[in-house]
Amino acid sequence: MLSKITSFLTILILFACQQESYETQPQLDVNYEKFVLENGLNVIFHIDKSDPVVAVSITAHVGSAREKEGRTGFAHLFEHLLFLESENLGKGGLDQMSARIGGSGANGSTNRDRTNYYQTVPKNALEKMIWAEADKLGWFINTVTDPVLAKEKQVVKNEKRQRVDNQPYGHVYYVANKNLYPSSHPYNWQVIGSLEDLQNATLNDVKEFYNKWYTPNNVTLVISGDFDTNQAKACVKKYFDEIPAGAAIDPITPMPAQLDSTVKVYHEDNFANLPDLTMIWPTVEVYHPDSYPLAYLAQYLSQGKSAPLYQVLVEDKNLTSDVRMYDYNAELAGEMYLNVRAFDQVDLDSILNAIKTGLARFESDGISDQDLLRIKAQQEAEFYRGISSVVAKSFNLAQYNIFANDPGFITKDLEQVLQVSKADIMRVYEKYIKGKPFVAASFVPKGQLSLALENSKQAEVVEETITQGAEEEFDASIVAEYEKTPSSFDRSQEPPYGADPSVSPPQVWEVQLTNGLSIYGIENNEVPIVDFNLVIAGGQTLESTDKLGVSNLVAGMMTKGTQYKTPQQLEQAIEQIGATIDIYAEKENIRISGTALAKNFSQTIALVEEILVSPRWDEKELALFKNEVSSWIQQDAASPGRVAQNTFDSLLYGAEHILSNNLLGTIESIDKLTMSDLKSYYQKVSPSITRMHIVGAINQTAVMKATESLTNTWASKQVTLPNLPGQKRPEDAQLYFYDFPNAKQSHLRIGYPAISSVDSDYYPATVMNYILGGAGFASRLTQELREAKGYTYRVWSYFAGGIDNGPFVIGSSVRTNVTLESVQLIKQILNEYGATYSNNDLETTQSSLIKGNARAFETARAKLLMLENISTYNWPVNYITDQEAVIRNMTIEQIQGLANNYLNSDQMIWLVVGDAKTQLPRLSALGFGEPILIN
Repeated sequence: MLSKITSFLTILILFACQQESYETQPQLDVNYEKFVLENGLNVIFHIDKSDPVVAVSITAHVGSAREKEGRTGFAHLFEHLLFLESENLGKGGLDQMSARIGGSGANGSTNRDRTNYYQTVPKNALEKMIWAEADKLGWFINTVTDPVLAKEKQVVKNEKRQRVDNQPYGHVYYVANKNLYPSSHPYNWQVIGSLEDLQNATLNDVKEFYNKWYTPNNVTLVISGDFDTNQAKACVKKYFDEIPAGAAIDPITPMPAQLDSTVKVYHEDNFANLPDLTMIWPTVEVYHPDSYPLAYLAQYLSQGKSAPLYQVLVEDKNLTSDVRMYDYNAELAGEMYLNVRAFDQVDLDSILNAIKTGLARFESDGISDQDLLRIKAQQEAEFYRGISSVVAKSFNLAQYNIFANDPGFITKDLEQVLQVSKADIMRVYEKYIKGKPFVAASFVPKGQLSLALENSKQAEVVEETITQGAEEEFDASIVAEYEKTPSSFDRSQEPPYGADPSVSPPQVWEVQLTNGLSIYGIENNEVPIVDFNLVIAGGQTLESTDKLGVSNLVAGMMTKGTQYKTPQQLEQAIEQIGATIDIYAEKENIRISGTALAKNFSQTIALVEEILVSPRWDEKELALFKNEVSSWIQQDAASPGRVAQNTFDSLLYGAEHILSNNLLGTIESIDKLTMSDLKSYYQKVSPSITRMHIVGAINQTAVMKATESLTNTWASKQVTLPNLPGQKRPEDAQLYFYDFPNAKQSHLRIGYPAISSVDSDYYPATVMNYILGGAGFASRLTQELREAKGYTYRVWSYFAGGIDNGPFVIGSSVRTNVTLESVQLIKQILNEYGATYSNNDLETTQSSLIKGNARAFETARAKLLMLENISTYNWPVNYITDQEAVIRNMTIEQIQGLANNYLNSDQMIWLVVGDAKTQLPRLSALGFGEPILIN
């Protein structure tokens, strides 16, 4: 649940502006209303009637920076607790209610300085959400018990293992901040904290934290979407007014980091396969005037073909495939990060020397007017792309209100973004980077310490020891006993729904060009952006076993210049008009995905056309890209999650099936592929097997005009898609184990080849799976493995569908020392699912899926998915209505029949990726024979 909300990139507002020049301040009409209750609660309303939904978010001005020493990670732990229960919502809290009312799923995030809680719901459930959020703020703390706290500690510790301890380079930020800030600075520790501190948290700590920080005068409530402001205001006052204010909270002033000299540290990473260097310079807090040119500086130095650091490290010296640089600004301080993951066996001192060369090149050449305008065009486009959902709008209204003391700060924020000059960029470079001390963290594979920077000292990193039975036992189901918090009215009665919103699919148009290209579109004028994709059938399925990875290379090379533009010229042409064009291979497709400012759509499509019909096939770029892909493959091998997915694919499809292979290929296959192989595959890239989907502020006439040239320039070719062999589920279950020494978690993949999306059972089976593992926090797998046992942070199940028989999959990563217990519990849930499926389960499924259709078309991404479903499976435009009929008519007997047919644990593949020396011997107790050790 950790996340990072940055400033203008996800800004929220409605406005109309056509900018004549980046030097001219745009006129913004910020649509919001703010009022403050007597208890200090800040309330902000934003109206957006484009969809019948409303987002409700609560943001508390407290994050890890307000924690006590020895209780690091407490703000984030508390975020978890606040979802679980309150006096009037009862057990399950917002998670259970969300499933009933068709919400997006209650969620939250914690950073250094704030914690937020949010959900998007159908508009008729607004009063329910206001009631629920008020209950959390005023009627929560009595429901927290020692067993509940013990369970949630395990969940958060699992999250830390998943995000940090069990990941390559997972400790980089810990090492960086420990060496950048003194122990007295609140940014010295990580938001997620340490395992020891989390374990030491007590019930008294929880109560003290809640009473101090979760008070109305430290909280901002934002409601964004389609609602009546008078009714909403009355509800807010009814449910929040009587919550008492807390003690006044003193503001914190900025505390920038201070380094007297450069600090070099190293860490031998148990999971890393490649050496990695991260450099960190102290910078400024959020909204500081210098933060804007620092963002430009980071982008110019590192991103793209014209970036000095990219030119030196990637193209000139071939030390890496990528350079990342970014400025992170928080309430008290900021940090500039520069990260380079080097190729195998590259000494990080050579990386540092190359960085110095790149910076010297920037000092000499500066930044051109063209590059400055290019970056500003990207900023404008990113701005529009960040305001497409009501929940994103609510995030940013709260962000501005808390950290700029003004929800309408957007005007000043955007002004400062667009008024950055070349002089500003050079000024902040000289002030914060040039010749200034920094922290340099060298992360190297085990046994390769010689690759770390010279004169580095060992970083202090706490590694967890795997101990069987180390965690305490608890029973989180115990109901707390307490005297209810008084109220002036009966809060135990959940408010009724409002009037049902009217939901209808957006209008879809469809045409087919004479070259066979099918185009599907939806006009949507909420923001002046167009989202589009082209889905070209084939992907990995058109490869042969002796040309593994060729589809990925073709996709990557298509953006490496054209016959008329060098790679750098093509990149600049795309960025100059504020567009994005990405091309990548998938198992069954090659996908071209992009966005454009509506006014620049025709120019963007002209570039797509040039990419499609006139690839450059540059040998130098191919060599660079092959190095990059080989690096990705090495990194895949170091990630337990990627190993689990790739290994599961090989078990699902079998060694002879093309889809059993890594989409990237192997290092050996990539090395052997030639430009001739790529050109041969490219002959299968044809409009006759391509579907184009377009959503945004553009009508059919304008689209047809923009794509008219494609009819003549992109010639149709006859392509025969392979008839892949059908895969059958195993006759008997088989358990496999992939050894990942010293893994802190075991990654689980369980399933079998199931059904395609055009099978008559596909959607009914998806409905059946909702309560099993598709309902998020309300699903049985989550309730049992996470909420009851604390074994995992996340668990899920789904039917993948697709043109061919997609798999049924259960996935999770669990605490290493409960690997056996976790798979035993999953097996039990599967075996009992049909027999224990209840009327309440069916009612929850029907209510959630039907009411949730109010959100079905809210975002551009959702509309694109709708178009893809129509074009791929030949579904009708109103297929949502047909699916609703399936849901309404579903019976328990049908659910049970589907469960008996599709959830047979004795006919599944069971894969565990974890620490063999401690877990492999235990797994024979699962009942599927001795596990097969794969590696």
